[in-house]
Formats: sequence, C-alpha cells, structure tokens
Amino acid sequence: MKSSENNREIVFMVEDSHEGGFEAKALGHSIFTAADTEKDLKAAVQDAVNCHFEAEERPEIIRLHFVRDEVLLT
Repeated sequence: MKSSENNREIVFMVEDSHEGGFEAKALGHSIFTAADTEKDLKAAVQDAVNCHFEAEERPEIIRLHFVRDEVLLT
C-alpha cells in the first residue's frame, strides 16, 4: 500500500506535437515523452513512469489529459 494518497495517481497533459503525433508531460514531475500515435503514447508513458519511479513509489493510476486547440470561425 502506498504511504500517501498523492502517490496513488499521476496525471499527464497530452498535446498535439508540432512535428506530428503527441507530447506528454507529467504534472508535478519531470517526466516527458512523445509518440506518433495514441497507442504508442500510452506505452511510452507507462515506460517513462516505470523508469522514473521505484516499484514501491510507482503510482497505481496514470491519467492522460488530452488538450486540443480548435478554432471555430463565425
């Protein structure tokens, strides 16, 4: 069991990359990753979290928050 509720979940902000694909940045941690597809991004995020945290400190939940800009013309 985790020592703190704060360690239970980690949130990544995901944005479209200027080069194509996606970029993900963890909120509150120095974890960044990128991938061409959403499927590859999910695997890359899981790998980054596994590399960043020791097993006993690893969050149980990874949340991806997708942020997209859309322009609507009137």
